[in-house]
Amino acid sequence: MNKKVVSSSFAVLVIFSLLLTAFMSAAAPAPTTVLSKAAAAAFEPMKVAAANCDYGGEFKSIEAVDESTVKFTLCYPDPAFPSKVAFSVFGIQDKDYLDANKGDSVVLGEKANGTGAYKLVEWKKGDSIIYEANPDYWGTKAKVKNLVFKWSDQSAQRFLELNSGTVDGIDNPAPEDIETLKGDSNFTVYDRTALNIFYVGFNVNLKPFDNEKVRQAFAQAIDRQRIVDEYYPAGSTVAQNFVPDLFNPGFSKDIKWYDYNKDTAKKMLEDAKFDFNQEITLAFRNVVRGYLPSPDKVAQEIQGQLAEIGVKIKLKEMESATFIDDTSAGKEPFYLLGWGADYPDSTNFYDYHFANDNNKQFGKLFPDIVEPIKKAGQLSDAAERQKLYDKVNELLKVHVPMIPVAHGGSATVFKADVKNAHASPLTNEIFAVMDNGKDQLVWMQNGEPAALWCSDETDGETLRGCEAMFESLLAYKVGGVEVEPSLAEKYTVNKDATEYVFNLRKGVKFHNGATLDANDVVASFAAQWDAASPNHKGRTGTFEYFGSFFGSFLNAPKK
Repeated sequence: MNKKVVSSSFAVLVIFSLLLTAFMSAAAPAPTTVLSKAAAAAFEPMKVAAANCDYGGEFKSIEAVDESTVKFTLCYPDPAFPSKVAFSVFGIQDKDYLDANKGDSVVLGEKANGTGAYKLVEWKKGDSIIYEANPDYWGTKAKVKNLVFKWSDQSAQRFLELNSGTVDGIDNPAPEDIETLKGDSNFTVYDRTALNIFYVGFNVNLKPFDNEKVRQAFAQAIDRQRIVDEYYPAGSTVAQNFVPDLFNPGFSKDIKWYDYNKDTAKKMLEDAKFDFNQEITLAFRNVVRGYLPSPDKVAQEIQGQLAEIGVKIKLKEMESATFIDDTSAGKEPFYLLGWGADYPDSTNFYDYHFANDNNKQFGKLFPDIVEPIKKAGQLSDAAERQKLYDKVNELLKVHVPMIPVAHGGSATVFKADVKNAHASPLTNEIFAVMDNGKDQLVWMQNGEPAALWCSDETDGETLRGCEAMFESLLAYKVGGVEVEPSLAEKYTVNKDATEYVFNLRKGVKFHNGATLDANDVVASFAAQWDAASPNHKGRTGTFEYFGSFFGSFLNAPKK
């Protein structure tokens, strides 16, 4: 049978020109809409502002200029701002609904109230999520009446359900199944560009990894090439930097990670007075991701490789949400984790992981790494940014808060009759555009969402569950990385990228019938930004993405 393979790869990542040319003008903001006296009296514009920028964050103020205009004033330039606010964590919530539920992500997710093409019918915990098409959607209506999310952490189970016809599409088929599926005309394989990183993480505050020499030794004791050769599909590469080699600026082509050398590694451990009698726990979740297609096998491989130099490893398989929460809180000293691009810029990788006070997974931050990361994110000159990222990559190799292992190729697979199916390099597949000619489309992913209001979430399966219902000011094009209008039909930015003004679509309705206005946008962002807000609750209360993208929280308790 002939192969039917569609690639979602793209040739070049265009970073700042991409962000600053899409449907916007660099001129001064357009005049705001003049409201009638009656409308002006009815609408009380909301504003949240810092007294000054000394608190350490990026936002100076967020304000509703009028019912359909929102202005963000920043403390420093951020050319990547449009791509950041397009991310699903910044989906807009109805202010009254947010207030009524006190910002509790769990409660808000149980009766989700978005603006998207699908709305929630029922979440059968441990089994499935059922959505239905939103008849009042402002944009192009969903092609299929009902959407069902299912999940299994076993790639064999996902393959079985696809093959038996009980689901229409699956995420992350096992490497050994991809070639079989590509040779079957009943299915279409959509390759996903490897905009990700799989790494072995350390918490540098916890023994024995509080010793930099121990971490450097472990970096040379793991055969990364063998892991990629044995457990990854075609299109995967051994990681030399934390960011994929498509990222420019960001990837340092002349800076390579440590070569595998177990003899050197063992000698370094002996010199560091490492206790070979201790047993070290390696934590992981057995959830297949594009960056890690075989978690349990890779964990066993690393256990075996370290045993060759006398290091005793005990494997600790954890439930997915618990694993994410515990690593983020800094409770695990040694673990397997990874990252897929939320938007195509190095700030998404470096800032979140190594310059983010809210992410405790690596333990303490390294000031000499934080400084160039912060500087690079405020520059639009690619060459100057690259100089700073070169410094970052050199220092990551010195401090070793993690070991970069692989950039993993992955794919989605759909029945051949599903029109407009695709794989997204950002793993945010849009189901509303898909059409199987039936009343129901069933999707099977790797894990169950932790919540269905995602302001305080980081896990990809969780975010995808929210993306079916919630929308941000901007969006990424279907199957791509370019920014396009969403709840905001256009925006403007000043010349130094410190003031962004968004013009909202008129007449957009939330699923509960409320009409979108500018106060909803201010309230949604303030719930994350302002630590003193009664809505600053979420699920874990960490709001990692906000801290990564925009720095310190307003009114945060002093440490």
